[in-house]
Amino acid sequence: MLRGAFENLERLAGGLGTAFMALITLVAWILVGAACLLGVGLLLVPLMVAVTRSVAERERARLHRLGVEIVTPYLLPRERVPGDWRGAMRAARADLATMRDLRWLAVHATLGFLVGVLGVLMPVSALREITYPLWWNLLPKHMQTTNFSIPVTTWPAAIATSFVGFGVLIGLLWLLPRLARLQARPALALLAPHPSIDLSERVARLTETRAGALRAHAAELRRIERSLHDGAQNRLMAVVVTVAAAKRALARDPARAVHAMDRAQAAAEQALAELRGVVRGILPPILADRGLSGALDAVAAGCSVPCSLTVGGLGHMPLSVETTAYFTVAEALTNVSRHSGARRAEVEVARMGATLRIVVRDDGKGGAREESGSGLAGIRRRVEALDGTMALSSPEGGPTVIEVELPCES
Repeated sequence: MLRGAFENLERLAGGLGTAFMALITLVAWILVGAACLLGVGLLLVPLMVAVTRSVAERERARLHRLGVEIVTPYLLPRERVPGDWRGAMRAARADLATMRDLRWLAVHATLGFLVGVLGVLMPVSALREITYPLWWNLLPKHMQTTNFSIPVTTWPAAIATSFVGFGVLIGLLWLLPRLARLQARPALALLAPHPSIDLSERVARLTETRAGALRAHAAELRRIERSLHDGAQNRLMAVVVTVAAAKRALARDPARAVHAMDRAQAAAEQALAELRGVVRGILPPILADRGLSGALDAVAAGCSVPCSLTVGGLGHMPLSVETTAYFTVAEALTNVSRHSGARRAEVEVARMGATLRIVVRDDGKGGAREESGSGLAGIRRRVEALDGTMALSSPEGGPTVIEVELPCES
């Protein structure tokens, strides 16, 4: 029974944490709403939608850890144009899950917060009453009161207060699980998919992206096989043949044997360099050595076009997300160097809740297309394999903007 009480107390404390985040987000929504009346807050609405979804995802994750599974109800976003905040607002309004998130936010920030505070403070209050006889006489006269401001000035009253505390504690064994269920009820009702939402589109798009990821994986395996077969394998075979020739010539012509060994060493070094190139194409060692921020700094520094890099607080992310982010920036800057004719490029990488946002801009000639063999299709395949999104804006005359969002909940 006591174990169950502690578990319910832990649930209430966890719910209090998400309720506090919901309260802050609700206040931010009120401020943004006031700014919208002045015509300056509309640009912040897409950001607030993303923040709200992040808080809602944390509540779903909290309930998942408690054994309650809530399916994420959001439809996968369609491709959008960077900076198109009107389109983002229309998409948010069209998604029923967004409106349900806002309703949950208001309830959890008020009712959930109050229930959490009550559930956490009541056990503390009961423990105070139970231990009251141990220290009540040490207090000044005006502070010798119970939690209900009832004066306690005698030992019998202090002992009676302790019994009251035990009674409250026993009552909490009955009350805490009901408070925990009350706190979780809005999430169960509002954060799950609406009955009218057809998730078949999400399933279809997930199936499509998974199939694309498998095709990309197969193509990557073929590329690695070709690189090893046509490059390193041939070099190593040449090393074997050259060393064998050197062994035969060693007794008859030492000078010729030394020359053959020099050629074998050169071939071995070339094979090693090609193997390193293959490994870098699979998982860049610089990610393990310097982390994502340091790896991106090296990529930006190596770009032939002057490039500025801005990296926000990334925190811990899955390795798959870091690898995809690295290759996204590397491929995008390669396109800038080869095709854009730009004089300057900018890279912004920042984490927004459970989403990693990457923006690559250049002031080049524009006209970039995914079907032109510029590597953009490869970026999209990598991104969509992680349920991310990519948006490309590249009108003729420039500028070119690539915006990528990757889910990065660790």
